[in-house]
Amino acid sequence: MSGSETPAKRDGTARPSSWPAIASIGVATVYLIALLGAEKQSVIISLLVAGIAAVLAGGWFGIFGGVSRAFSEHEDRMGLLAIVALLAMAAWFHEDHFVLLLVVTVLLTTVATLGLNIQFGYAGVLNFAGASFFGIGAYTSAVLNTTAVPHLLVPLIGGALAALIGSVLLLPVLRTRGHYAALITIAFALLFKTFLEVNDVLGGPQGMPVKGMTLFGWSLNDNVEIGGITLSFYMSYFVLSLALLAVAFVLVRRLERSWIGLNLDALRLDETAAACFGLDITRWKITAFLIGNILIGIAGALFGTVGGFVGPNNYTFADSLILVSILLLGGIGNPWGLIVATFIVIVVPEKLQTIQEYRFLLYAVMVICVLLFRPEGLLPRPVRRYFPGWRP
Repeated sequence: MSGSETPAKRDGTARPSSWPAIASIGVATVYLIALLGAEKQSVIISLLVAGIAAVLAGGWFGIFGGVSRAFSEHEDRMGLLAIVALLAMAAWFHEDHFVLLLVVTVLLTTVATLGLNIQFGYAGVLNFAGASFFGIGAYTSAVLNTTAVPHLLVPLIGGALAALIGSVLLLPVLRTRGHYAALITIAFALLFKTFLEVNDVLGGPQGMPVKGMTLFGWSLNDNVEIGGITLSFYMSYFVLSLALLAVAFVLVRRLERSWIGLNLDALRLDETAAACFGLDITRWKITAFLIGNILIGIAGALFGTVGGFVGPNNYTFADSLILVSILLLGGIGNPWGLIVATFIVIVVPEKLQTIQEYRFLLYAVMVICVLLFRPEGLLPRPVRRYFPGWRP
């Protein structure tokens, strides 16, 4: 027997082929390019109806089971392929400012929900102030981008400040459970918006502009010329956001498979039992809360630079609920589901201009339907695996 054989091969069971997952990524890429490029409302609605029908048909015939197994067995390969697909999508829309901004928004929102996923999905720590910590990062970029601080360090500082300010909530959160802890974070979200509105140093209710990033003397707010081809300046932010998402995704997955993730799972499932087995409940709640807020703050700092403006109305409790709805829709604890759900929640309302005024109604209906008919989300979290391809 060769030493390179995997455990799946040793027990005589063949590993699932990666082709179902490869095909699904290819189809999803083509579909997203068509949807993002469509402008007529009739075409957009037709594409959305076709997508829903395809998903329902795939679930009915059990196609997604093979795709899910292929993703699980070949996750690293699928991750690289997903990055290539996103790069291909960006290359297709290399001159389209709006589409690239939309994609960058999806990428950075996914990073923020990955932070929430550590809190909600792994540790069971409720946080309904995600948009507030996102705003802390954004306001950090607004203040520091005008100083001598290197712009590459600003997102890291934004993440550190989000964790530091979030530590104010640790004492009340640690002394409460369930919906009482949730109410504390809701109160913080309301207070944070009020603080921004009455603080003239931070622009008050009018907000304040954010200077674009400059890395090594190169302004990311300038268009890029390559061989006579003009690339939107959002392409630079796209590459930076994609790199951040890749790092955050790998971090979250490694965290889940580590002994830290095992302790967080024990904390989420039963605090009393975990404490009886010697786990320090306070330590792991603090760990999950701080790591999650760091990711949210980093994403917010970069997003503030991308948007070029920050204001109190951009980081309200309603925006926090949108982040939570993404988490519920995608599947709590499954990072892959968050990417899918973020595309749905961010892209669909932007493309359907006729429902812009009713998008919060759409979010509410979506969350209610998920809770009623698929409470585990679109892509439920699979059984814990410490190594890709490992089977018990």
